[in-house]
Amino acid sequence: MARFDIYVTYKKGIFDPPGATAERALQNLGYAEVSSVKIGKFIQLEVADGTGVERVAEMCGKLLANPVIEDYRIEPVGEA
Repeated sequence: MARFDIYVTYKKGIFDPPGATAERALQNLGYAEVSSVKIGKFIQLEVADGTGVERVAEMCGKLLANPVIEDYRIEPVGEA
């Protein structure tokens, strides 16, 4: 089995509601040094050996990420 780590984040310029909420909460808790929080998704995907990054990107574009508002980065990790 091969493994890929996938990082999904909002595209630049898209409002990040969970990040904004966490940022306000941290500041309200006294962490005034916090100026920006970005929250995304982390996906570990195990697939059959020989599955390439192109195939995983296809999966991201169709289901794992919303290509209209999200970017994703795929990192091959090796065997599961």
